[in-house]
Amino acid sequence: MSLDSLSLENRLLAALAPWRCAPAWRVALSGGLDSTVLLHLLAQLARREALPSISAVHVHHGLQVIADAWPEHCQRFCDALGLPLRIERVQVGAGASLERAARDARYAAFTSLLGEGECLLTGQHRDDQAETVLFRLFRGAGVRGLAGMSACRPLGAGLLLRPLLGISRDELEHYARRHGLGWVEDPSNTSDDYDRNYLRNRVLPVVARRWPAAGESIARSAEHLAAAHELLAELAQIDLTAADQQTHYREMPLPSLAIGPLAALSASRQRNALRYWLAPLARLPDSAHWAGWQDLRDARADAEPVWRLADGELRRANGRLWWLANTWLTFAPQAQLWTDASQALVLSGNGSLHFEGDPPRGPLEVRYRQGGEVMVLPGRGRRDLKRLFNEAGIPAFLRGRLPLLWRADELLGVVLLPELRVEPGQAWTLRWEPPTNDSGLS
Repeated sequence: MSLDSLSLENRLLAALAPWRCAPAWRVALSGGLDSTVLLHLLAQLARREALPSISAVHVHHGLQVIADAWPEHCQRFCDALGLPLRIERVQVGAGASLERAARDARYAAFTSLLGEGECLLTGQHRDDQAETVLFRLFRGAGVRGLAGMSACRPLGAGLLLRPLLGISRDELEHYARRHGLGWVEDPSNTSDDYDRNYLRNRVLPVVARRWPAAGESIARSAEHLAAAHELLAELAQIDLTAADQQTHYREMPLPSLAIGPLAALSASRQRNALRYWLAPLARLPDSAHWAGWQDLRDARADAEPVWRLADGELRRANGRLWWLANTWLTFAPQAQLWTDASQALVLSGNGSLHFEGDPPRGPLEVRYRQGGEVMVLPGRGRRDLKRLFNEAGIPAFLRGRLPLLWRADELLGVVLLPELRVEPGQAWTLRWEPPTNDSGLS
């Protein structure tokens, strides 16, 4: 074995060192140069190192006639290496971007295959990283985007690893030719109609002629920006802790933040904290849409401003910022009879209800707020439900979602307000299990 090959193997092994105890390494094998070399390197390493079990996964999109031969090519290659191969055939959905749709289908397949703690290894290399950074730069990305592709990120029950990000395409091709490896070429890679192909085929070669180390330099800049992003994430966590970050309100899975501590920060720190908070909940707003945050922040205390985003909206109430996902906003209230109060009642699109203790006599019905409801409370007389909500500090935008328990024209119970008892010595309490997917947390 040449010293160059040994060096490449050792660099790969060093990149994968933190995951040597993973249950399995699965290689995303397209049949192209990058994944072919990656799988071959791992097969060589497995001869002298104790590694997790290694296998390959080929996803067939069925988008090109020529691609129909690729699964067979991958099978022959894996057979020669003595490694198992799984072939997954996917349907690519229609959309504005065929490239994006194919990627989504591919990663959905990978996600479904990964077991707990298993690692999916992909073949993106240093030139791919430079291409990604430039592509995002031209689209106006910030620090997070310009950090490029991460070397590791969660994927389903496992992890996605990109162990070749420190290795150039030239090194991979040199290795492949020296070992007599064959690979497939995707004809679509030559089409400059795709933005990334245009960068790869037209822009980067010109840049490299002027600055031969440009690819390495861009990738190094991405590493610096990734480190900066980590620091910004740590700062965001500090600021969100100060803003009393919560993921539930009473029994409801509603993320919220205290506005006061956020508003005391500089404008840049406010945006940084909100970006970090919103990232797992929604697609982040572009620069032009951040005016919505300023309107929300600076609104009067008694105002009810709304900041609309692609996946939901943010509301202000009780000095806090609340996230409501689109699934929450599209809920349609529907009255339901509760014929057997000894059993939990599954609500239409709104979780379930059950009683603790002996349930009240029927017939019972669950309804939702229309306005003007009154509750008769021992020692307090008739009380408007609106006033009871105000006393309890229930935000106005939540009230229409809360199930109300009725017996004919008598309002017996209100979820989130179990302290309201309609009779002395009441032996039951109404409990609500809200849906878990409305806030984007599931």
